[in-house]
Amino acid sequence: MWQSPNDPRNDVVLISDPRVAAIPVRESDEPLAEVRGRLRVDERLADPEGAWARLRTGLLERLERAEAGLPDGYHLLVVEGYRPIATQSLYFTRYRDELLAANPGMTVEEAHVAASRYVSPVSVAPHTAGAAVDLTLCDPDGVEYDMGTQVNDNPEQSAGACYTAAPNIPAAARARRDLLAAALEPAGLVNYPTEWWHWSYGDRYWALATGAPHALYGPTGFTA
Repeated sequence: MWQSPNDPRNDVVLISDPRVAAIPVRESDEPLAEVRGRLRVDERLADPEGAWARLRTGLLERLERAEAGLPDGYHLLVVEGYRPIATQSLYFTRYRDELLAANPGMTVEEAHVAASRYVSPVSVAPHTAGAAVDLTLCDPDGVEYDMGTQVNDNPEQSAGACYTAAPNIPAAARARRDLLAAALEPAGLVNYPTEWWHWSYGDRYWALATGAPHALYGPTGFTA
């Protein structure tokens, strides 16, 4: 379901937009904090060092506030947080190359933009700053609710249903996406509109979306 960047349906600001990269970063030096023991986590993308279960302290505290505001029977389930730069680069390059192989008429520049619907370019990636979290909703037993697609389904796999506002999902899934937003937005997080599961705080995309003069978090390292 690749669309040219000139397609009128492509009305969201992608993270590859030059306006995102132009946002300055004023690093707060907040440390990465351990998510396990504070929120429910899923280990499908766990790495041996445990980087996936780390987030900046400010983001994690906001997620805890959002968790407390959910109705009975609902909980946040964190799938992935911090992502090392090398991992981010691998994800982006692999998806970009898949798009090029599947679309012979696509230029490298178009592939870069199209790939950014699903994976952030390394230069602006909020996961490498510990500022983004991929998450969903689950019941008290940890069973995920139907949100319309699986976490990390790309636009091609989902026929665009991974877009947060996608019309081609069941009404119950739409209601759950709205419930997730109703918990996270008051806590200060912003959604990346091409991925219903991706929310962030303090990164460049957050700054652009909220009108903040600068980002709070830039790329950071992790020591197990």
